[in-house]
Amino acid sequence: MNPAPAPPGRDLKAKLAAEAHKLGFDCIGIARPEPTPERARRFQEFLAAGAHGDMDWLARDPERRMDPQTLWPEVRSVIMLGVNYGPDEDPLAVLQARSRGAISVYARGDDYHDIIKKRLKALARWLIATAPCELKVFIDTAPVMEKPLGQAAGLGWQGKHTNLVSRSFGSWLFLGAIYSTLELPFDAAEIDHCGSCRACLDICPTAAFPAPYRLDARRCISYLTIENKGPIPREFRKSIGNRIYGCDDCLAACPWNKFAREGREAKLAARDGLRAPALAELASLDDASFRALFTKSPIKRIGRDRFIRNVLIAIGNSGDAALAATSEALLNDASPLVRGAAVWALAQLDRTSFDRHAAMALAGETDEGVRQEWRLAV
Repeated sequence: MNPAPAPPGRDLKAKLAAEAHKLGFDCIGIARPEPTPERARRFQEFLAAGAHGDMDWLARDPERRMDPQTLWPEVRSVIMLGVNYGPDEDPLAVLQARSRGAISVYARGDDYHDIIKKRLKALARWLIATAPCELKVFIDTAPVMEKPLGQAAGLGWQGKHTNLVSRSFGSWLFLGAIYSTLELPFDAAEIDHCGSCRACLDICPTAAFPAPYRLDARRCISYLTIENKGPIPREFRKSIGNRIYGCDDCLAACPWNKFAREGREAKLAARDGLRAPALAELASLDDASFRALFTKSPIKRIGRDRFIRNVLIAIGNSGDAALAATSEALLNDASPLVRGAAVWALAQLDRTSFDRHAAMALAGETDEGVRQEWRLAV
């Protein structure tokens, strides 16, 4: 007897998965377009505590972020897709090379937004041609809670570090979403497999997790080095070490990474020049050379001044007296943000040189923020 034919929706879902893998996605799942009460509660608590810091867009229209149907009432299925970006080396090894910069794994290659958006659009075109429908494509471009939706679609679960963890790919997944008017068969949500493990919480250099599953972004090194537009608070500077763009500690510490595998997308792989770049070379970048070095990189969006601020904090933590001259050279930078960081770095590496500059700087510095850096370091 021949088996009964698969329901039309299930057959379409299988073809959709095959096309997604052909386009370079490593996993796919279908979520119900419904809010998750527990995740919504945690998000509201996160906002109420001000733990989002200066990321004001998170607090804008929170209802749209928490409920897919509030964002788009016509949605009937949420297609969640993941791309593995597992590193080919230990991402924490560079932390021991103190005169070199540590860049988060996701930012060592080309900008994942551009790469994945093209794939999402290609998959969307295929879906419309195969089963006419309306749809919307998202990759960090709208109020979409990708991680809870990823869990609802069975791709993984939100670990105690608040990031998605996959049994197949560990902590290394980029997520994209397609909202569709098609009613596709839903996948079972993934359950939490963290158990009693605290590895991601305990490794955090700045104690950014007040409790499991809760993040205070204001203490997170990724926030401090990327989203934070002003000086890095003094209380966190030593803990930042040589991390100059983002932080991978909580991701890398997860035991589920034993099942992780190296990413297969060459454009997402680390550029040789960004694996462990020399701090002295980075500190010499002007705006044009910064833009040239980080063409197609997500790092480009924070701009030269914020990036050099980060590099100078790392220089101050390097313990390398030879880098004092690099800090000294930036005391007269056009950017007050850079000058302030240079003051701190020089004070850590060469007190004699610092003292020589201090009196004259305090008498002549017009930016009050930089003057404060001199005062606190004297």
